Amino acid sequence: MTNILLVDDDVDFVASNKMALEKEGFNVLTAHNGKDAMKIVESTDIDAAVLDVLMDTPDEGMVLARKLRKNPRTEKIPLILLTSLNEVNREAGYKVRFSDMDRDEVWLPIDRYLDKPVKSKDLSAEIRRLLSEPAQDGTYAPK
Repeated sequence: MTNILLVDDDVDFVASNKMALEKEGFNVLTAHNGKDAMKIVESTDIDAAVLDVLMDTPDEGMVLARKLRKNPRTEKIPLILLTSLNEVNREAGYKVRFSDMDRDEVWLPIDRYLDKPVKSKDLSAEIRRLLSEPAQDGTYAPK
């Protein structure tokens, strides 16, 4: 069974998406912050991870993504970053936006960026797509 690590401090988001992803056939392990996520990674093989940006700190998801890329157990797994920051920034009149164009190996080593709210079926489809489409070198990190 495919193990998905879902990391978000929103307990309702985690609960609803865990249930939906499990209905799609995934085994979902959950954490509400980066520290707990790293404990899971050290004891369980993870096939992909879905990370929120804002958790205990404003950039915790980005920091966690960098840690996962540096960890031999998770360096090649697909990473999806989720956030509602684009909507918050839009409503506040800020022009700053996150997108897949912001991905890079150092600052944001993820495979896909998705805006919240995200439909569970879209999240599941994106996980499946990433799991089936590794890069030429076998990794999922952008080059």
